[in-house]
Amino acid sequence: MDKNAKIYVAGHKGLVGSAICRVLKKKGYENQVFRTHQELELTDQKAVADFFEKEQPDYVFLAAAKVGGILANNTYRADFIYDNIQVQSNVIHQSFKCGVTKLLFLGSTCIYPKECPQPMKEEYLLTSPLEYTNEPYATAKIAGIKMCESYNLQYGTNFLSVMPTNLYGPGDNFDLEKSHVLPAMLRKMHLARLLEQNQWDEVLVDLKVDSIETARQILDKFGISAGSVEIWGTGKPMREFLWSEDMADACVFVMENVDFKDLTNGMKEIRNTHINIGSGKEISIKDLALAVKNVVGFQGNLMFNTDKPDGTLRKLTDVSKLEALGWKYCTSLNRGLGMLYDWYLGQQIHLR
Repeated sequence: MDKNAKIYVAGHKGLVGSAICRVLKKKGYENQVFRTHQELELTDQKAVADFFEKEQPDYVFLAAAKVGGILANNTYRADFIYDNIQVQSNVIHQSFKCGVTKLLFLGSTCIYPKECPQPMKEEYLLTSPLEYTNEPYATAKIAGIKMCESYNLQYGTNFLSVMPTNLYGPGDNFDLEKSHVLPAMLRKMHLARLLEQNQWDEVLVDLKVDSIETARQILDKFGISAGSVEIWGTGKPMREFLWSEDMADACVFVMENVDFKDLTNGMKEIRNTHINIGSGKEISIKDLALAVKNVVGFQGNLMFNTDKPDGTLRKLTDVSKLEALGWKYCTSLNRGLGMLYDWYLGQQIHLR
């Protein structure tokens, strides 16, 4: 990519998009263009067409998506498939119409089958049924992969797809009810540490409530006390995590060094050209909880609630394709946890 090229990052406010923007800036790509959701509704075909016609970006990172946890995915199934397909279709089609040099579509490893062999290779896509609860979202992401491949084959575009593993980093969602496992653990143990030290003023700031009584109700609901923190399940499931800026670095690396033709050598039928992005390393939920506990400095007990579901016991990406292309992650989980906690504490200072 030319350093002066105009780069559009769709979804620049999210965990993924914001990390991509930071990495681009660090690498000297200053000519970035983006719009907030309020400024540009990506499900609006005409609005997206007008934006592309006006801005004429050279490169596009498509990180915008409607995302949520298990409950949201299972409850708003129509919204998740409709909104994501609309966003993808509009951005990919207008990228073609306006002659974008290269586009990178970002999905998720939830595209793989529920009973996928481990570690998950790109070739395992569409080999058996998806996890039911997030099937609409995963189907939309698979459609995005196929749309990129199809435009490349029919029109000669250079549209690539990457599938990141579980991410964590600055801008993560720390909502106690809706966040993913790692940020939820970190916040719960942070609150428990504050309780250990009897820092109720800090607890009220963190929870954004005015009374200790209200705070106690929230803390009890999520199993947080001065002596213990509740963790759902047995702690046995294995999970993979990647620092968000490592993911962003991989995305920029792919845009700089990989073309569609590099992913199709020797293929009789062009499929599964997407690239997994991950660390290729896994850790049990129990060991993750112990690592978070150590980083936060919480001295109490971890209480594993075995009445709660474990979920899939193993979910590890095979990253040999990306490594063969020349990229490998660099941020260890322990280092990343420390950076994430520092970032979280910095956000708390702004709330005071």
